[in-house]
Amino acid sequence: MTPDPATLRRRLVLEAPVETADGAGGTVRDHVAVATLWAALAPRDGRGASEADAAGAVVTHRILLRSGPEITTRHRFRAGTRLFRVIAVRDLDPAGRFLIVDAEERID
Repeated sequence: MTPDPATLRRRLVLEAPVETADGAGGTVRDHVAVATLWAALAPRDGRGASEADAAGAVVTHRILLRSGPEITTRHRFRAGTRLFRVIAVRDLDPAGRFLIVDAEERID
């Protein structure tokens, strides 16, 4: 099953973590852009979440894209102000031309 490349209409920025010293013996984690990729983004499921008295929701998404840079669970995707944390990555086809990425988006 090969997807139609015309369905890859969403531009997502792939970001990788970078850790720098904070000057007090610790580190600060930030993310930097690695690549801009065309993808298809489809919401899958949502659930309520609470973290330190902050109500919100977590929505899972399935992201389809062409194979390219290596993507791991340390990466995240950005679409404007929206952030998608990578949960899992797998090949869609045996030839490895397309990837499926399961991701979570936190909505506050």
